[in-house]
Amino acid sequence: MLPYPASATIETARLVLRPPRPRDLPALYAILGDRRAMRHTHAQRSLVACGLYARTHEKQRRRLGYAPWVIATRRDGRIIGWGGLYDDPFDPGWGAELAYFLARRAWGQGYASELAAACMALADGRLRLARVRGFAMPRNRGSRRVLEKAGFVAIGYVPAMRRQLFSRPRGGA
Repeated sequence: MLPYPASATIETARLVLRPPRPRDLPALYAILGDRRAMRHTHAQRSLVACGLYARTHEKQRRRLGYAPWVIATRRDGRIIGWGGLYDDPFDPGWGAELAYFLARRAWGQGYASELAAACMALADGRLRLARVRGFAMPRNRGSRRVLEKAGFVAIGYVPAMRRQLFSRPRGGA
């Protein structure tokens, strides 16, 4: 039995975090396919590729009990991002990770930090994950700051990924 219902929705002060639905795909692609918004990672190259990406993560949710959520605002249900805890099926071997991808209109409003806090509460509590990792490009100050505020510590640079590796043990200790 999974430690957490895979279909669960989490609400924070301003956000609704929920598994994606097929009708969410165009809104997700508008974010995940936006090369400018995704400049510190990789942009999805087509709606079809984005759909495969989301479905592959959903398989992980059914297997592990967690995967990235659609990030929507509580106020109006507008989709503003994709993110959460996941074990990357496209680059395996890093264990549980935290990631967040937001629409440019949602930048600078604290949504990534709000998502990170909810994710770490879930990781520490119901999921009891021993460690969660995160990655950020050295020049991506905003993403590095989100990880640091959530209790992550930079532990090294991964040249093949051109990213700084961050880690946070359970409880942030």
